[in-house]
Amino acid sequence: MDLVFRPDFLQFVYPIYYQPIIEHEATAANVDPMLVAAITRVESHFREDDISHAGAVGLMQLLPGTASWIAVQIGMPQPTAIQLAQPSINIRFGTWYISYLLKMFHGRLPEAIAAYNAGPNRVSGWLQSNVWSGDEVSIEDIPVLETRHFVARVLYTYRLFHQLYE
Repeated sequence: MDLVFRPDFLQFVYPIYYQPIIEHEATAANVDPMLVAAITRVESHFREDDISHAGAVGLMQLLPGTASWIAVQIGMPQPTAIQLAQPSINIRFGTWYISYLLKMFHGRLPEAIAAYNAGPNRVSGWLQSNVWSGDEVSIEDIPVLETRHFVARVLYTYRLFHQLYE
């Protein structure tokens, strides 16, 4: 077998860091831990100190405003920027949010992933105006390039993680 296709080599190339926290929070939120890991890899490559040009913070790249809203929803104090960058808080909030989006979009993975990146109101607008059907086969119809690429990369990584780690 070629080295490139050996599962142990691919796990080395595509590691899942923070796996105990991801599994704990995913179980609590009833979300597939491989989805949480895939979003985390695409968002930050598992770098907890990552801050985007838009001001998104931490492993799961949460905007402070979104994190404040999540804190209210789950009955936690509003985190400071330093707290939000902590893996346990960032993964808890990000996992809760993807769970919320999956419920909002009736379990439709491409729509929930798009909403994680572009916001649920924007994605709902695309769906209502028939700009995008919400299907994976029509990802190219997503009008925002960053979101289109985000959805494709998360779905790819999600499937890859399932193959490598299950």
